[in-house]
Amino acid sequence: MKRFLFLASVSALCFLPGSPLRADIVGKAIEYESAGATCEGWHAYDDSIEGTRPSILISHQWTGLTDYEKMRAEMLAELGYNVFALDIYGKGIRPQPPESAKMAGKYKGDRALYRTRLNDGLNILKGLPQTDVDDIAAIGYCFGGTGVLELARSGAAIDGVVSFHGNLSTPTPDDAKNIACEVLVLHGAVDPHVPVDEVADFHREMLAANVAYTFTAYPDAVHAFTQKFAGDDPSKGAAYNAEADAKSWEAMKAFFARIFE
Repeated sequence: MKRFLFLASVSALCFLPGSPLRADIVGKAIEYESAGATCEGWHAYDDSIEGTRPSILISHQWTGLTDYEKMRAEMLAELGYNVFALDIYGKGIRPQPPESAKMAGKYKGDRALYRTRLNDGLNILKGLPQTDVDDIAAIGYCFGGTGVLELARSGAAIDGVVSFHGNLSTPTPDDAKNIACEVLVLHGAVDPHVPVDEVADFHREMLAANVAYTFTAYPDAVHAFTQKFAGDDPSKGAAYNAEADAKSWEAMKAFFARIFE
């Protein structure tokens, strides 16, 4: 794989959530079919960059593909990546709690369907003209963090996956033997939605399959620590943590710089 050179103007301080986009960042919806459903993903890229470039797939949290994932896609596009945020649920299906828990549960209970939707989204990314098919990674948040781990377990031919505060369990841990990429897990150290036994099982799963993986736990961070809309009360089990958000984003960037060299 070739090394990807970022634009000289890139500065980590410029791409925090909510920062304005450059005029040459393009963001647009893409409809596609997956397992009998019409889905609508989001494509973001820097139109001033010529040719193909390393590309990132984003898997969404439990309320579906929202402005949050579009923001992250555009932040990555600002860094020079080609980005596609996939749609697991289908066009227009954007449930709010408690319905979002039921919808996420549907896919967690049917991992074959989940993996199909994930791989179909990956195939859309691979088919985009800006995509360097030799340099691809996937990231996901919460439900999407679970998703990118399932994508890896499905044997997807990509370079790496990054799970932000995702659940780590799987009904088929032996499928870790299919993982052909590096794995980075960015975890809230006191996340009540991911029990310590689940964390221990994940470590055993990765070690048994000899997977190249890194697991980082952020002190005082609970579930959804990258999401401001989760609020600021950790006692509820899900809350934004600015320090963990910033550090995890930097960890992701360093991961990409290494796997795409």
